[in-house]
Amino acid sequence: MMNHVVAHLSDGTIVKGLCFDIDAHKPYCHIKTNGEVTEVALQDLKALFFVRDLEGNPKRVDTQEADPGDSRLRGTTQVEVRFLDNERIVGLSNRYPPRGAFFFILPVDPASNNTRVLINASAVRSIELVHPEAATGTHG
Repeated sequence: MMNHVVAHLSDGTIVKGLCFDIDAHKPYCHIKTNGEVTEVALQDLKALFFVRDLEGNPKRVDTQEADPGDSRLRGTTQVEVRFLDNERIVGLSNRYPPRGAFFFILPVDPASNNTRVLINASAVRSIELVHPEAATGTHG
C-alpha cells in the first residue's frame, strides 16, 4: 500500500513523497519523490508524517485539544511529545509510555492533514500526559 508521507530527518532534511515499504521493525524505508526513490534510514528519522496531501496548508493551525466526543479517545491517551529540537506535537497514543524505538501517535485534530505520525524515540526530549487525571488508554 502506498502512503503519502513527509519524512522529517533529525538533521533537518525533509523528504516528501510516496512510501511503499514502511515497517518500524526494518532499518530502511523508501520514498518515491519526483520519479526518484530515496532510501531513508529509520534511525535518521525524527518523525514520519502520514499525510492526506503532500502540499498541506501551511496557514492551517491544528487544534491542540481533543474534542471530548471524539470516538478516537476510547483506548488512547492524549500526550505531548517534545522533540530534541523543541518542536512539540500533541497526539493520541494507544500506549503510554510508548515502548520500543518507534511509536505512533494520531493527531488530536481529526481534520489535520496528518493522519498518523511515526516517531523515533531517540529524537524525543520528553513525552508527557496532557491530562494525567484522565488517562484511560494506559496499557501494560
